[in-house]
This record gives sequence, C-alpha cells and structure tokens, in this order.
Amino acid sequence: MRIAFMGTPDFSVPAFDALLAAGHEIACVYTQPPRPAGRGQKERKSPVHLRAESEGIEVRTPASLKDAEAQAAFAALDLDAAVVVAYGLILPLPILNAPQRGCINIHASLLPRWRGAAPIQRALLAGDTESGVTIMLMDEGLDTGPELLRGSIDIGPAMNAGELHDALCELGGRLIVEALAGLEAGTITPIPQSDDGMTYAGKLERGEERINWSKSAAEIARHVRGFAPWPGAWFEQDGDRIKVLMAEVADGEGQPGEVLDDALRVACGDGAIRLLRVQRAGRGAMDAQEYLRGRPVVRGTRFA
Repeated sequence: MRIAFMGTPDFSVPAFDALLAAGHEIACVYTQPPRPAGRGQKERKSPVHLRAESEGIEVRTPASLKDAEAQAAFAALDLDAAVVVAYGLILPLPILNAPQRGCINIHASLLPRWRGAAPIQRALLAGDTESGVTIMLMDEGLDTGPELLRGSIDIGPAMNAGELHDALCELGGRLIVEALAGLEAGTITPIPQSDDGMTYAGKLERGEERINWSKSAAEIARHVRGFAPWPGAWFEQDGDRIKVLMAEVADGEGQPGEVLDDALRVACGDGAIRLLRVQRAGRGAMDAQEYLRGRPVVRGTRFA
C-alpha cells in the first residue's frame, strides 16, 4: 500500500520499521516538530523524524492539521491508508477521510479499556494483569473507532512500564502489517467498538509520580512499576528527590514513610515495601545496598 506514517516517540518506530520490511511504500512521514530538550535546550527531532530521515523519506512537521492548506497537502499524497501511532495531534475529519482506506491507529491497550493518552502507565497503576494492542479505524471520537485486529500479552507481577512499552511496540509492529494485509485481501472486516468496560487513560500530570506513603504497599509497588524507568516514582529524603526504580512488597508496619530496618524497608499505609533500586538526582541508578554505603539511612527515618 501507499501510506503516510504519523507518529512521534520511540513507541512508533518499530511499527515504521515493520511497514518498511513488509514492502509498503511510505510516501511521507508526519511527526511532531523539533522541541527544545536537554540542558542546552537545543531543538531535538523526534525518534520517528530521525528514523525517517535515515531512510530518505519526506518528513512533515505541521503544528496543526486544521487549516485547509495542510489538509490539501495531505490529500494530495493520494494515499491508500495512513498509519497513526502516538502522533500527538488531533486528526480532523478531512484528514481522516483523505486516504482510500482511512486512518488506522495502533493503540496500546485492549480497547475500550484505557482509551486516551497514557494506557501503559494506567494499566500498571490499576493492577491490570493483561494488556495488548488494538488496531482500529479512526473516527472523530477519542479511540472509539471500529476494531480491525487485536493481540494481548500478560502483565507479569514485576513488569514495569518500560518493559510493557517494549513488548507492546513489538506486538504493534506485527499486528499493523497483518491488519493492512487483511484489509487489502478483504479478509478483515471492521467491528464496531463497544463502550462496555470503557476506562479513560488520562495523561500523566506533573508531580503524579511522587510516592504517597499513606497508600497500601501493593498500590505503591504498582506505582513504582508504572513510572519505571521514566519519569520514575520518587520521594524526598532531607530535601533531596530520590527515584525508586524497583521495589517489592514486604512484611512490616509503622508510620507511613518510616524506615523499618537498615535495608530500606519502608512502612506504608498498609504493609511495607522494600526499595531495591534507587537513583539520586544527577547520579546513576544503583541497588539499595550501594545507595546505603554512600548514604546510610537509620531505622526510624521518615521519608516524605
């Protein structure tokens, strides 16, 4: 097929590669404009932008697709389909209707569960034991379009957001190739999406990653997994922000945030957790014992 690829972050790149490997013609790539990043705040191109340039494919970075000129430029591509993966812009109806077979989205959840911006993190925070990818035809709603194909994976008890992200990336790349082949052959029929069991995966808010020690140990352990490795769940110790990258539920009780032993076992609102891997600001990640050698934490210390 002749397609446009519309995506921005690392999550989108495996699907781009899968489409190229399957022999599809990527006529153009749409991605978010370069943004200031890093200490020098130099403009940085998105992962999809860089990958497309490496293949010599035209890249477009419109700030919006709402104006007639941008819509006309998109329609002029004469596409069979557009594949959309975490692009970051709303697609108005003229864009949705321009390709012959429509715009096809790779969404990182088993819709209608976790419609919205942060399905990977929300699934982990909620304690889901299953996730997956849904390939759907896009409409004007928020992840409400008819389903073409889906695949599921189990969420292991220690799986974090980074690991789930990588597993869903690989799954999405395989499924989009299968979905396009099915559409072309007429063997896949869009199925209207139900609203039964719908949940909303709201975007991550600034400060949400901070650990609330008054919650249960199980909730905090999920919180750590849901924000690892980025942006990292964190607490404060003597005014310093400490990220927790790995933790496990442990026995014990005390005041929320109270350190219960010399091995970073911390009381929660219900139960306790043991911190296994942490990171101080400006330092590399380290195991708990390495952290304690450089910064001993005495029993009875209260983390904020």
